[in-house]
Amino acid sequence: MHAFPCGTLPLDFVGTLRARRNEAPGEKLAAPRHLDAWFVEAGMFDAAPGADETDLAVALDLRESMYSLIGARLHGEALPPRAIAEVNKHAAGLPVTLRLHADGATRTGGAAQGLAALARETVEILGGDDAVLLRECSRPECTQVYLDRSRGHRREWCAMKTCGNRVKAATYRARHSGEPSA
Repeated sequence: MHAFPCGTLPLDFVGTLRARRNEAPGEKLAAPRHLDAWFVEAGMFDAAPGADETDLAVALDLRESMYSLIGARLHGEALPPRAIAEVNKHAAGLPVTLRLHADGATRTGGAAQGLAALARETVEILGGDDAVLLRECSRPECTQVYLDRSRGHRREWCAMKTCGNRVKAATYRARHSGEPSA
């Protein structure tokens, strides 16, 4: 089961490597079946695209290129050329296949098509007005990145129900136990 706290699929995809600063980050895409599950749970495909080991390796490389670009934007640094080339290569790929049927529509395709959609949206975020809304979660153990669309742009956490609650609970416990807050 995957989490989608960021409100945009490319940023949630980048977050599939949890707690990046930890000694042993949590890899949520450890096998091709996990990539398949992510695509379906994200609503990108109605059925698993049938990813293999090569698709997984490509997906992880794209994810890290996306993270590299996002990190550069967050810190006001120049965008790494290799990461730009990687994202642009994928963004030029085929779109997810949409088919209209008498009883609705289906979304199908291969892992490359899902990655192309993620890369295109990454280009839109980083190359558009939303780039200034990028933030990293304030919880020290979390490295999720999100778009701060809150009024006043003062959102601190990737998701209130997870990181926000953890920080507030730790602060409350520290305040009531006399310890310094987290």
